[in-house]
Amino acid sequence: MGTRDIEPIPGIQAREDLMREAAGMYYLENDTMEAVARKLGQSRSSVSRLLKEARETGIVRIQVRDVGTASDVAQELTRRFRVRTHVVRVREPMGDAERLDRVARFAATALTDWFEDGMTLGVAWGTTVSSIITHLKEKPLAGATVVQLNGSVSPSTTGLAFGAEQMSAIARAFHADMMPFPVPAFFDFPRTREMMWQERSVKEVLQRQAQADMALFGIGTINSPVPSHVYTSGYLDEIDRHTLAQNNVVGDVCTVFLRGDGSWRDIAINSRASGPTPHEIARIPRRIAVVASPTKDTALFAALRARTITELIVDSGTAQALLKLSRTPAEVRRAESE
Repeated sequence: MGTRDIEPIPGIQAREDLMREAAGMYYLENDTMEAVARKLGQSRSSVSRLLKEARETGIVRIQVRDVGTASDVAQELTRRFRVRTHVVRVREPMGDAERLDRVARFAATALTDWFEDGMTLGVAWGTTVSSIITHLKEKPLAGATVVQLNGSVSPSTTGLAFGAEQMSAIARAFHADMMPFPVPAFFDFPRTREMMWQERSVKEVLQRQAQADMALFGIGTINSPVPSHVYTSGYLDEIDRHTLAQNNVVGDVCTVFLRGDGSWRDIAINSRASGPTPHEIARIPRRIAVVASPTKDTALFAALRARTITELIVDSGTAQALLKLSRTPAEVRRAESE
């Protein structure tokens, strides 16, 4: 007996034809579901079921193609700088406040996942950390500690409340112990700082900082639509600002100032700063920088060159700006020719 093709069951074939017709109108011709229902003489719910079935059976295949995806950019930054990178995708153009809020929300979730029982978290106060705090969810931990990394007292205001309130809010979210750092953000004289570092109470804070398992901080920069707190709240006088300009300072990490190449040791004001130097912060195993402004690309590049970061949380616009800044002339020419 010869073989012959098996003919499709009429009812099934008719159903497939109807699915194809509905899918063509909806996905290719951009008809509304109501318009498709009217043309086919079906109810809206019937059309919804037809489209769902078309997707499930493979008649319709939806593929989202994103050129330069957040994932691709994250992988490139990870490869280039050897830091674990998390890119929060934002749709440009986006306002600075909303950009910061998006990134802070992601950072708050990540911090909740990473901070565990018995760990010590070092935190450098600032505008970015303040935004992260607003999104923290409660996660009770056992034996955890939050320690302040840099002093916050300023000549014009105590500043103590600003730093201590941030530490307190994070400690409350995790039911952790808190160690504030009640010293100036910048001392008047290096010798004063050296003497203060000999005080027993200060030594205890410094020792706990050195024992931290994680550090959380933003990147400060002088010129940014969302100004860094250290540049806007009376911590620096005109002489300080002039000194920073003379030294080609582009930003700071934990109130220690950096040049574009990541150097910091011979910037005089750093000998009066209370925050950990890049050398000191590098002893902390996991160092999380959170950045949400393309205008901070130069300061972020400097922080990466100074080896202050192991984990970077950044929005897609800032990530792209950083990649562009860090490319060599040959890489730029190659990218433009592609």
